[in-house]
Amino acid sequence: MFAKNVGGIEKVLRVVIGLALIAGALMGYGTWMWIGIIPLATALLGSCPLYTILGKGTCPLHRK
Repeated sequence: MFAKNVGGIEKVLRVVIGLALIAGALMGYGTWMWIGIIPLATALLGSCPLYTILGKGTCPLHRK
């Protein structure tokens, strides 16, 4: 469905950052922190739409 273009270390960083932002939103630090859904979703899918548009990626098996 989606081309895999997010590598292992980057996936971990995206999950950590996404969860931290969502936790901040749940604790009331600001509704803008719900933006953490984006890095979390891209990590879980293994695909970043911006990387696809730019023709980039950090996944070593699918690098062009």
